[in-house]
Amino acid sequence: MKTMIVTGAGGGLGEQIALRASQAGYRVGLVDVDEQRVKAAAARIPNAVGYRADTSSEADVEAVLDQFGEVPDVLVNNAGIVRFGPLLEQSAESFKKVVEVNLIGCFISAKAVARRMVGRGSGSIINITSINAVHPGPGAGAYPASKAAVASLTQHMSLEWAPAGLRINAIAPGFIDAGMSAPIYADPKVRKLRGGAVPQRRLGVADDIANAVLFLASEQAAYINGHELVVDGGVVNSILMQLPRD
Repeated sequence: MKTMIVTGAGGGLGEQIALRASQAGYRVGLVDVDEQRVKAAAARIPNAVGYRADTSSEADVEAVLDQFGEVPDVLVNNAGIVRFGPLLEQSAESFKKVVEVNLIGCFISAKAVARRMVGRGSGSIINITSINAVHPGPGAGAYPASKAAVASLTQHMSLEWAPAGLRINAIAPGFIDAGMSAPIYADPKVRKLRGGAVPQRRLGVADDIANAVLFLASEQAAYINGHELVVDGGVVNSILMQLPRD
């Protein structure tokens, strides 16, 4: 049986990725800083187990991997936080916390898993970034910078670890009605405005990202390495659609 570990999987996007992986035949380890949430999420998914861990802690991550009991075939680095607000009002402590979780946590988890994958000679690591890593949005604090750094880290990892048989890629979600963004889209006006701005005229859903994860983890993507796959319905390419024209 193939195996996958998903971080930030106590709910939302991470839980849906884990569910789809289970349905595809994976044994799945769900990791989240909230023990109650992750245990509940794992109970809803066949062939799944939940672990409480802070991914920015090397000790926590190593403990999870030891408990999981085997080298995962796939790691999905989905854990992330955002602290909304203008940069002029964001404290250094808040900025550091976002970077600690989104960037350093990604590095710690990827490194710990990659060291084990190297011994086996195969493995896939998928880092979740954001369209904010491609085109930063105002009011998102440290989030865009942290995710852009993860995109660069993905390329760096792919260069160093590919000779050992590993593939490292990233997925940049767009306007996804799930996870941290769900409260934003609870407002009907925001849903209409943002959904209408997407060339496909709809918000994305968690399955749009889960499907991309399963593709990049599969043998169909065997020659894809160091790539950031934007899954956004075309919104980052739509700037000229938003501007008036004679």
